[in-house]
Parts: sequence; structure tokens; C-alpha cells
Amino acid sequence: MEISFPRMAPQYDSACYTLVFPVQVDGRWIHCGITAEALEDHFGASSIREADLVDAFRAHRSAIEEAAATLIEATHGVPVLLHSGVFRVCGG
Repeated sequence: MEISFPRMAPQYDSACYTLVFPVQVDGRWIHCGITAEALEDHFGASSIREADLVDAFRAHRSAIEEAAATLIEATHGVPVLLHSGVFRVCGG
């Protein structure tokens, strides 16, 4: 499975307190996300404010993308939402 992450800024979903980011999987686009809770618990976001979440995402992008790629492969290309528990299991 070929998975790539474009260097686009994540989008804030204020209804769900998540950051959403695009991923290309075998030539098709999907959108994945990471919760504010995961960014606070594991990546140092100081609040659920968009700026704080985006700063944490940017600072730890490679670890977030690695976890997303692992789950995308495990689910055969399905969009994933990274919760705090994901990083308790696979680190971060």
C-alpha cells in the first residue's frame, strides 16, 4: 500500500475538536483526523484552541503520520481518527 502525506495544513473541525488532514492512499485521497485530546495528552497542545492544536500537530507531524499510516494499512485504506488511546498503544 502506498501512503503519502502532503505538506498541507490540517483543518480544524470545531464541532468535533479534531484536526483533519489529507492522505493519499494508492492514488486516492482520504481524510484522517486526530483528536484534541490526543494532541493534548501526547503532543503538548496546551488547549483545544485551533492555534495550540495546529502547533502541536506541526511539531509532532512525523509521529502522527506514522501512527496514521500504521492504522490505514491495518484497515486496508480506510480513513482513521487518531484518539489518545492509539498513542498509549503505539507510542507518541
